[in-house]
Amino acid sequence: MGALGTAVVPAVADETTPARPPTPARQWHLAGHPEDASRPQPKVGGWHPAEWACEFVGTALQLLLGFSVVAVLEAPGAPGRELIGSDALRLVLIGVAFGVLAAIVALSPIGRRSGAHLNPAVTLGFFARGHTHAHDLIGYVVAQVAGALVAAAGFAALWGHWAAELDDARTAPAGTVDPWVAAGIEAALTLGLLVVIFAMVSSHRLARWTPAVVTGALSGLIWAGAPYTGASMNPARTLGPDIVSGGFPALWVYFLGPPAGALLAAGLFTLVARERPTLTAKLFHDSEYPSTQRTELPAKPHRDLGTGRPTVAPADSAARLGAPSR
Repeated sequence: MGALGTAVVPAVADETTPARPPTPARQWHLAGHPEDASRPQPKVGGWHPAEWACEFVGTALQLLLGFSVVAVLEAPGAPGRELIGSDALRLVLIGVAFGVLAAIVALSPIGRRSGAHLNPAVTLGFFARGHTHAHDLIGYVVAQVAGALVAAAGFAALWGHWAAELDDARTAPAGTVDPWVAAGIEAALTLGLLVVIFAMVSSHRLARWTPAVVTGALSGLIWAGAPYTGASMNPARTLGPDIVSGGFPALWVYFLGPPAGALLAAGLFTLVARERPTLTAKLFHDSEYPSTQRTELPAKPHRDLGTGRPTVAPADSAARLGAPSR
């Protein structure tokens, strides 16, 4: 370069060449993309690892902490059992604990993302109501079973002798209850739970209170059913402890009863409340979070993890829901 240097002329963009659009940023957080508008969304298929991971974590946390409450209240020599002599009161407290834990998960970011089903029977019920895609039905159930297995293993490791005294939190019909009767009881309990959920999420005014009402419903259902079947209402909740303990006393009861109750609840709600569609498949619906499941309430669109783009365009979303696109 010469002593006087070389003048640097700023480059000028060719006005005839269109600007290259920026590459969409990949979304790793749980809430929706800030640029996406919230609107009713259709159910979408595909791989949804964020939703499935949320179900795994939520199921594991709820069951591990719930099993721990059972140990404190029911294990021989445990302080809760010594302090509270009433079997019925301890069952009510266990039901409240499981309900409160489910509500905490539902209100957390992971629950707002996945819907906090935490139970294959709940997911099956929403599948039967047309909210959940078959891909999510499989993904949710696998995640819930894996979460239950982790919870059962953690319970056995953390509580040792007390866990062993409770058969590692296994559920089984009482000795005086015929297995087929037990399956019917589990179906009835699950039907009651799902009808309560459907009734809540079918109301614009009441949907936000679903976690609180489910807490009350679980406390009553567990109090009523636990002496006969353990009031599982959840195939994953039964399978996890069975695998960890190595015993399967009546697994088929819990693989038959709760799913049957969920399908009956979906059919019954259709017959009784034909003009009242369920609006969302989430126990606590937040319009700032994406939904891969059909929702009549506003939600962010789900974005593909690889491309960062919405999996359903706004016009397609309106068309799939049967509404005119705007």
